[in-house]
Amino acid sequence: MNKFWNFTANNDGTRTLYLCGSIAEESWFDDDVTPKAFKAELDAGTGDLIVWINSPGGDCVAAAQIYNMLMDYPHDVTVKIDGIAASAASVIAMAGTTVLMSPVALMMIHNPLTIAIGDTEEMQKAIDMLSEVKESILNAYEIKTGLSRARLSHLMDAETWMNANKAIELGFADDLLFKSEDDAAATENSFAFSRRAVTNSLLSKIERKAKPDRASKTSAGTPITDLDKRLDLIKP
Repeated sequence: MNKFWNFTANNDGTRTLYLCGSIAEESWFDDDVTPKAFKAELDAGTGDLIVWINSPGGDCVAAAQIYNMLMDYPHDVTVKIDGIAASAASVIAMAGTTVLMSPVALMMIHNPLTIAIGDTEEMQKAIDMLSEVKESILNAYEIKTGLSRARLSHLMDAETWMNANKAIELGFADDLLFKSEDDAAATENSFAFSRRAVTNSLLSKIERKAKPDRASKTSAGTPITDLDKRLDLIKP
């Protein structure tokens, strides 16, 4: 069993849980050992829990179960993101009674991914499954942020990266982990990076470059109208 977590007891009666690296390098699906081991360690002590997260994500099933366990924990859970909470790790972060992010930390949300093999019927089953997984992830984001499901869905579609201030602004986090005396510029320094927005921006620039002479041909001899069609096909 590859453990991606570690519990430690603190002198003040609290406990600390460290979640580092990939969440469940081996899938929790049909695994009777790993989830029980995590739950046993979680229930082995009492008191408020501090959860440090630095993870690129991983198994959606593992993230869902850890989220549920932390939500059901009878004491306060303070999540502290010191590096990255991406993908499935961002779902776990939503279980925090309070979510704090380092000024240099990042959070990323996106649509769930899978690998499927088979005919069109099997492909459709995979699509339907991913749609349901996305709905379950949206539930966690909606509870924490209060944002509409439509807006959250668009953020996931775009693969959105948020710095600490943007995560706080959108409700994914509650405050900065380390604060300066003057936080007036926090909103000005917030940003969200969208992979899809950047790709579409680049393709739009190429498209505008081709607009002045619609009847002309490219240097390779390809009609502009054909180029437009190809650009539409590759836009995410």
